[in-house]
Amino acid sequence: MTDLERIAPLFAHWDETMVWSCLQGVMGRAVWNGSRTAAAIISGDFGFLAGEPDEELLRRVPGPLLVPRTGDWSPLIERVYGARAVRETRYAILKEPDVFDRAKLARYAASLPTGYVMRQIDRDLVPILLGAEWSKDFCAAFDSPEDCCRRGLGYVVLWNGTPVAGAGSYCVYRGGIEIEIDTREDHRRRGLAAACGARLILECLDRGLYPSWDAHDLRSVALAEKLGYRRGDPYPVYWIGREN
Repeated sequence: MTDLERIAPLFAHWDETMVWSCLQGVMGRAVWNGSRTAAAIISGDFGFLAGEPDEELLRRVPGPLLVPRTGDWSPLIERVYGARAVRETRYAILKEPDVFDRAKLARYAASLPTGYVMRQIDRDLVPILLGAEWSKDFCAAFDSPEDCCRRGLGYVVLWNGTPVAGAGSYCVYRGGIEIEIDTREDHRRRGLAAACGARLILECLDRGLYPSWDAHDLRSVALAEKLGYRRGDPYPVYWIGREN
């Protein structure tokens, strides 16, 4: 039995694609304590904590977002990090493969305002997206631009040849992707995120992939619902800020 197989029961039935991806050996990494009564899965900015709260293990998880599976991790996180640990709420989005209205999504995907052009993320776009804070997470999880284009999937909207909005793979797992979606601040409220998200969902469905969505705030929930998803339960996360 491998180490991942030994800690997998701690994460059983946790409906998180980044957890699945790591346990499948696709992306991310895992750490655990010596007795394997506690473990963490680290993927991108996220650290998923499971099992019995363990301070030594907690200090090995870089964050900045800590996601405790059970409430008994919260006192430990707050004690270890003090004022640096800011409790926030994220919103699960139900994973339902048959809820999408393809005709509606196609209308959103085709609804770009004049002057905007949509393009699939390719080898030339990856360094540009990685170079901007707002767009780097479309590609950051991959080993190289080639790996991003081979395993990942995404679309961006260009304005005068420059990416200003997009939807891409925050991570991939067997059978699907976790969607990352954002718009540069000066181009928001123009329907660009909805257009990119709709196009990416349609491409996933065409490829037999599930386009998983997890919402960081109520605006993301509203966009997800607009595109056909249904809201799940809110859950707590901790944002670990830097020391002053």
